Amino acid sequence: MAETVSTPSENPSRRDFIYIATGAAGVVGAGLYAWPLIDQMNPAADTKALSTTEVDLSSVEEGQQIIVKWQGKPVFVRHRTQKEIDEARAVDVSTLRDPATDEQRLVVNGEGKYEPQYLIMIGICTHLGCVPIGNNAGDYDGWFCPCHGSHYDTAGRIRKGPAPKNLVLPPYQYLTDTLVKIG
Repeated sequence: MAETVSTPSENPSRRDFIYIATGAAGVVGAGLYAWPLIDQMNPAADTKALSTTEVDLSSVEEGQQIIVKWQGKPVFVRHRTQKEIDEARAVDVSTLRDPATDEQRLVVNGEGKYEPQYLIMIGICTHLGCVPIGNNAGDYDGWFCPCHGSHYDTAGRIRKGPAPKNLVLPPYQYLTDTLVKIG
């Protein structure tokens, strides 16, 4: 007759239960201790508030530019005239240092259509970070950076001067026909 030997895994004892309970309590305690340390690394409420901004485009008249702040940076919101749009579209893209068509510099609205009259860009020169002068400044009726002489056209593309890239486009989307969320 074969004798049956019980192993600890088949017959848990009170000591095994205490080990498991102590280990579980230790894991929960470590989690409760670590949570405040991890949570304090999240951005503060004021930082989260600056992560997006909404702009009402209906207040920007044709030919006018406003500057809004987003993440501490100036953002140019320009309501371009038909002449400015036509000038931007007439440029041979192959002659540009940083090639981009006018449509590539725009975002579609909620209906999937481009709004070519509205141009939204971060207003920082891509050369050394100065803020360009707008309202038909420079040789191409767009923006001119007075620090080192970069000239941008009516689509914010670099045309002349030391800047290596076009003015940067922030991430934005149309919430309605006249409301844009930047960020």
